[in-house]
Amino acid sequence: MKKEFDFLIIGSGIAGLSYALKVAAYGKVGLVSKTVLDETNTAYAQGGISSVTYEPDSFKKHVHDTLIAGDGLCNVHAVDKVVSNAPEQINQLLSWGINFDKNKDGKFDLHREGGHSEHRILHHKDNTGAEIQRALIKEVRGHSNITLMEHHFAVEIITQHHLGRVTEPWMQDIECYGAYVLNKKTGEILTILAKTTLMATGGIGSVYQTTTNPLIATGDGIAMVFRAKGIIENMEFVQFHPTSLYNLSERPSFLITEAMRGFGGILKRNNGEEFMHEYDERGCLAPRDIVARAIDNELKNRGDEFVYLDVTHKPAEEIRQHFPNIYKKCLSFGIDITKQMIPVVPAAHYLCGGIKVDLKARSSIQQLYAVGECSSTGLHGANRLASNSLIEAVVFADAAAQDAISVIKNIELNHKIPDWNDDGTVNPEEMILITQSNKEVEQIMSKYVGIVRSNIRLTRAYDRLEVLHRETETLYQNSKVSQKICELRNKINVGYLIIKMARKRKESRGLHYNVDFPDKLMY
Repeated sequence: MKKEFDFLIIGSGIAGLSYALKVAAYGKVGLVSKTVLDETNTAYAQGGISSVTYEPDSFKKHVHDTLIAGDGLCNVHAVDKVVSNAPEQINQLLSWGINFDKNKDGKFDLHREGGHSEHRILHHKDNTGAEIQRALIKEVRGHSNITLMEHHFAVEIITQHHLGRVTEPWMQDIECYGAYVLNKKTGEILTILAKTTLMATGGIGSVYQTTTNPLIATGDGIAMVFRAKGIIENMEFVQFHPTSLYNLSERPSFLITEAMRGFGGILKRNNGEEFMHEYDERGCLAPRDIVARAIDNELKNRGDEFVYLDVTHKPAEEIRQHFPNIYKKCLSFGIDITKQMIPVVPAAHYLCGGIKVDLKARSSIQQLYAVGECSSTGLHGANRLASNSLIEAVVFADAAAQDAISVIKNIELNHKIPDWNDDGTVNPEEMILITQSNKEVEQIMSKYVGIVRSNIRLTRAYDRLEVLHRETETLYQNSKVSQKICELRNKINVGYLIIKMARKRKESRGLHYNVDFPDKLMY
């Protein structure tokens, strides 16, 4: 079956939904979601969204904080774009019905997080992402020009080479015509033709054993663009959130927001000693990479399984008011955070690299845009500043929308695209090979390509993953297409890219720390 749209969107987080709302007045929109609309990385975001709002904050300060966190690898033009456009996009979010917390005087209740020099984080309690997702879903469901395809899984984007049609020097002679998409309920693979396609598939956290991401965060968009020969960059920069709730029985890990340290939370050893001041003069408000490495070092040197985050010195009512969901979650495990410290460990949280895009969110493949965590805009550089990701998503979704709207009239659908040919005979849903290979990928990445790396660990990871790649490709060629086999394939592709780029970087920088290149201080 074929479907046709002017704008095809793969992914239903803040990037995909805000883009959909902006282009819907200019053509037919098809939005693909691999589960339901509210199962996204956005919905899991607790802390908030950064924007200069009140003095004494300024664009200059926000830019400076972002560049410092990015450790010399930020694209200054992308940083300027996001910071300067943030207030306008915040107003757009407010117009869509998103509620950010306010003080008694009616002004926004701004938080401050690690790496920020001022209070500039707008939030809704401790579930900002869920509030954003709620409001955007309501708007999208009410729009007659948007076709929602929940429980659909994008298998591959449809591309062809066209020599001589390069519109920008850095782009490739490849054009995107849409995607092959699996209807999970019927098993049918749809041929979806589109004039423009937006990749908004989120992150890669499930490549690791311990992650705060939903388990559907398997790097699908990045893997699809990689297989289509698009440019991928900076994959070595994987951000581990310093504080996820220590609970071996739960995956994904429950995030303890950075805002809790901004609120005054203190990291402590199991004996109650504070330790962050031994690693950085900013203490618990140091950037995430420094805090995560410090905790990792504490755990390895002391043989402990977790450290503590302590907010018991703060007023109990303020704790419950600012962090109601964290309070409720911890209480379900018998931890009253107003009286007891929270056991925490680092967890894979955010990817700073991905599909390379320009300031209009255009990838190297023509007619293909990428926005949100799957993209590499240059904003984050080697390390993401807390709460910059949600605002990046809406700013670049706006840029993509403006460009797509301007070019759509000059693009024709390619009706020569053949339907998917599925000759597979094996039903992979019944095969233990997929489950076991998934576990091996997660173990390889966690043990060898985690917070602290070395050349020998990276080589071992590469060699182990190469075996899994060969086995999985053989299985894929002989299998009926399913979400499980495709996700495994995508995770292996993503793991390969992380390892490849980590081996290529002959230095320690930002989120990538290699003990064989200690030219940068670990802390």
